[in-house]
Amino acid sequence: MSLGAHAHQANSQAELWPALPLDEWLDTYATLHMWTQVVGKIRMKLTPPTNHWWHVPLYVSARGLTTSAMPANDHMVEIIFDFVEHALVIESSDGTVINIPLLPKPVAEFYREVMEAMQAVHAGVKIWTTPVEVPNPIPFEQDYRHTSYNRMYAERFWRILMTIQPIFSEFRGEFVGKSSPVHFFWGSFDLAVTRFSGRRAPERDGIDPVTREAYSHEVISCGWWPGGTSATGAAYNEPVFYAYAAPEPLGFSTSEVRPAQGFYHGEMSEFLLKYDDVRQSADPRQALLDFARSTYEAGARCGGWDRDSLEMRDRQQAA
Repeated sequence: MSLGAHAHQANSQAELWPALPLDEWLDTYATLHMWTQVVGKIRMKLTPPTNHWWHVPLYVSARGLTTSAMPANDHMVEIIFDFVEHALVIESSDGTVINIPLLPKPVAEFYREVMEAMQAVHAGVKIWTTPVEVPNPIPFEQDYRHTSYNRMYAERFWRILMTIQPIFSEFRGEFVGKSSPVHFFWGSFDLAVTRFSGRRAPERDGIDPVTREAYSHEVISCGWWPGGTSATGAAYNEPVFYAYAAPEPLGFSTSEVRPAQGFYHGEMSEFLLKYDDVRQSADPRQALLDFARSTYEAGARCGGWDRDSLEMRDRQQAA
């Protein structure tokens, strides 16, 4: 391969897997987290409930994140975070389109603009305005603290999601048992795909109704998180891929996983693989597939899953 070809490959990889240092975009991250919660709560309100809260997440689109089409009275409405034009686009099946610019502004102003736009497309809705899964939540209409929006980092964040989503979809396609779509959860602010054993999980005392429904069945989940402080208070200061089994079977935490940089984080009860280790590897796609597959294999083996009936092995072997 020529020096020019090497340089082109390196540039293409950098575009697909851009750096996202947590400390450089933390303020934008915090604001965007609240904005996605405003939109996500609208989706949760308008969309019929689905098991494991699957009616709640957003989805990666060709321009950003979308609610997908939602029923609103006698028509449909879709809300899109467009990180190409940097606008929140609200589209109605009656042809109405409203664009709200994404630029530095308080969460309170964003919330007001979105709710007014929903009224304008005849999809007015009331939501619970307190954010979830964050420390010291501020109701949306009172939040003048989070005001930052850096276009470059918002676009990098989306491009990372756009790169990871098809790899997670490929991993999902290797499983014939019950599996979630590739979700973006606006509460925890992560992209994830989850496999199910088909068995109910043991009842756990003292857990909240949201967690009870989310983990009503045995699962193994793999995802990407930009870092920060989790809902449980655990902190990590850079973006990571993660994998966990719930309930966690004996032996899972001491299993060997691939690639070698993957490790078990005791406080978070998850295997982690640093995003930078993946993006700087010779083959990021393969590194991520190895992590997803090996952590699943560890959880399924330790948990006694019926792998013969759940896996599409010929597809995985052909990859």
